[in-house]
Amino acid sequence: MLHFSKLKIGLILATLLAGVVFSLPNVLPEKTQRSLPSWLQPVNLGLDLQGGVYLLYEVEAETVIRERVASIVEGMRLSLRTSRIRYTNLGVVDGEAVVSIRDNARFDEALTQFTEIDRDALVQTGEDGQIRIGFSEEVRRRLFDDLVARVIEIVRRRVDEMGVREPSIQKQGGQRIIIEVPGLANPEDLKRIVGKTAKMDFHLVDASVDPIAAQSGQIPVGSKLVPGAPGQTSQPSYLIFKRVEVTGEHLIDSQPTYQDGRPVVSFRFDAAGGKKFGDVTAANVNQQLAVVLDGKVISAPVIQGPILGGSGIITGGFTVQEANDLSLLLRAGALPADLKVLEERTVGPGLGADSVRQGSISMAIGLALVVIFMVMTYSRFGVYANIALLGNLAMLIGALSVLGATLTLPGIAGIVLTMGMAVDANVLIYERMREEARNGRTVMNAIEAGFDRAFGTIFDSNVTTLAAALLLFIYGSGPVRGFAVTLGLGIMTTMFSAIMVTRLLVVGWMRRAKPKTLPI
Repeated sequence: MLHFSKLKIGLILATLLAGVVFSLPNVLPEKTQRSLPSWLQPVNLGLDLQGGVYLLYEVEAETVIRERVASIVEGMRLSLRTSRIRYTNLGVVDGEAVVSIRDNARFDEALTQFTEIDRDALVQTGEDGQIRIGFSEEVRRRLFDDLVARVIEIVRRRVDEMGVREPSIQKQGGQRIIIEVPGLANPEDLKRIVGKTAKMDFHLVDASVDPIAAQSGQIPVGSKLVPGAPGQTSQPSYLIFKRVEVTGEHLIDSQPTYQDGRPVVSFRFDAAGGKKFGDVTAANVNQQLAVVLDGKVISAPVIQGPILGGSGIITGGFTVQEANDLSLLLRAGALPADLKVLEERTVGPGLGADSVRQGSISMAIGLALVVIFMVMTYSRFGVYANIALLGNLAMLIGALSVLGATLTLPGIAGIVLTMGMAVDANVLIYERMREEARNGRTVMNAIEAGFDRAFGTIFDSNVTTLAAALLLFIYGSGPVRGFAVTLGLGIMTTMFSAIMVTRLLVVGWMRRAKPKTLPI
């Protein structure tokens, strides 16, 4: 249909105007951009365009499984001793907790108790009273997936606390995480915050044996020797009880502050943690309470009295930066597994600026060639196609801006590809018009047939490409997803510009000029 209602014309013009408005910040000076409202911002540039830090981590999930199996072994030992069931050869074999029950009459009793130790574990029996507890492959995969998801969430909270703009944190493969932070110059700042496990527990100090004597092997049952954090404690090591009085999982807030002019870290527990902390401090006045962070004592103050408010202060000879980092890590939460750096890369801002300049030049050259080709080939209709192409670019850049998408170097390639696809749609329409005109149709009929009969081909090809872009976005990562986002949005703006904008311009000219022949 060649009829356009006033409502349809208004919607088309409003869409074009919105594209121009939202894309406008990208050509304004940086000083002007900073004064714009939050809903009117330029496109976020990716790591390869503005520089920044790229880190590839591996989640050491196997370590968590080994620790869990070790915990099962301790649970088996406690259960057997409590029930006074005789056993031998308790330990870990091939990643499983294994024990041999010597009292055959109580084998079933032990088996029943073991099923309650870890609900995710698989309990199996063997010959000569042997019982094995481990994890099936299906359970291991589920545990790994859950573990990586939790790590990503905590890493995201930590990076967000740093105040950086547009970080990208995503899973790669089974146990790897990619972190990209555009605009960050020093990777050490990011590694210091992201890579630290930040597992904090509170233990009572065992004063029954001097730490120096404990170093020679005189460690009581139920206690362990833990090193003090260098520069933060008065002793090189502390003898503490293994029992964890309060875990860091109960922390809900942590802030850097000052006490007597020195940097300290304040913390606050949830209701359950506050009650535990209050009970511990009330029952152990004048005893030392060690704060253990990642296996090192960072503070061991003497409990002066019950602390019932659910909050406290960690002192430890911190610098201002250390206090800030520790409070950030405690707020974000402890990592459930250690992270191993596999690759780190820093892209300088100069290299990013070169990429932007080269990408802009390639887009400008491509656009110029397309404009010249369309005008030379289709005359007036080529001009209309070029106007629609400019509107297409404005809508695409505007969509990337308003959605907060990140433009990468492959994304620029997606924009260039979009220009080619947009022109291809107009070429299909115009060639169909020529064919209809050669077959003796009137100008109006040829124009209408050109749009209507080319629509099916344009729609099919664009939907197919959109499906490919969707698959790239789902299964790709990093630059591949950036290309997919740009290509997908470009396909939608191309359909709109080719079917609506070009048709509106052609029909408007036809109704004004009432031509006898097609000007192509």
